Amino acid sequence: MNTQIEFDRSVFYNKNSNIDLLSLEFNLKDIILDKKINFNFEIDDISSLNCQRKFSLIFLENEISLSIDLKKICIITNKKEIFLNDKYHNIIFVKDINLAYKEIINKIYIHDDLKTYDDEFLLKNNSFISKFADIADTALIANNCVIGKGVKIGKNCIIKNNVVIKNSIISNDVIISDNTVIGSSGFGFDLKNMGSKNLLPQIGIVYIDENTYIGSCCTIDRAKIDITYIGKNSMIDNLVHIAHNVVVGNFACIAAQSGISGSVKIGNHLISGGQSGFAGHITIGDNVTVAAKSGVTKNIKSNSIVAGFPAIDIKDWKKLKIKEKKNGYK
Repeated sequence: MNTQIEFDRSVFYNKNSNIDLLSLEFNLKDIILDKKINFNFEIDDISSLNCQRKFSLIFLENEISLSIDLKKICIITNKKEIFLNDKYHNIIFVKDINLAYKEIINKIYIHDDLKTYDDEFLLKNNSFISKFADIADTALIANNCVIGKGVKIGKNCIIKNNVVIKNSIISNDVIISDNTVIGSSGFGFDLKNMGSKNLLPQIGIVYIDENTYIGSCCTIDRAKIDITYIGKNSMIDNLVHIAHNVVVGNFACIAAQSGISGSVKIGNHLISGGQSGFAGHITIGDNVTVAAKSGVTKNIKSNSIVAGFPAIDIKDWKKLKIKEKKNGYK
């Protein structure tokens, strides 16, 4: 399972303007507390902790070891101890890292939560297809679909009625059922600064790997910076929500009305029963089975079967239910 798939961000999100570090400093002057720029460069991209790119920005709230040449990256941080670390050649100290992220991304990129976002569509077989999309000749697009800028759809795919796909790469032999939305905005927000005007921009994509089935009325959100990934040979039932930055491994089977919160990492061969929920930022191993209506709130080791809320080993859950029944609980 390769979750470090490279993609060209500019195919999906046009740059609003070319900005170097010194220009960025000027544009952020109202929220900058201090700065140190020793090696100026034009900003090519945005980095995450998992994927560090040359000539990019990376937002840090915790001290970590970066693998990239530190002369070719600029740190944005709200932590004084990080700013004072002499190993960083280019670093900007800000009052509020979420506000800085919003202002920077909205300054550099044009995305579909901005009024300036634009696309150009062609009407084909009752569907609106962006002239900037790349669709294989053997793919079938049904009625009333919207396929947005930069979208790539591989060979022998079937996209059924009323599907919206944007900011996504769909591999070969994928079926996406009616009324599903792929590549919608991730739920990026700051509890201290709520509302539609304060959304944290989502400039990643969705990648659906080959031979995967997506049911009706599902929503798969694009990642904040990198990819939301659905692995090969997976089966996603109707009414499933998969949030931003989620990684689902190969051969997953997820039953209806389930929800996976942001930044969950799931291994291969997941079986998840209907109406199950996964809390954010947890890791699920390989060969895990989650019983229906379970609430998974913590990491689950490989080769586990869990049930209940909070989800525990199914043997312990059965013992608990027997004990509750003996004590008169219904």
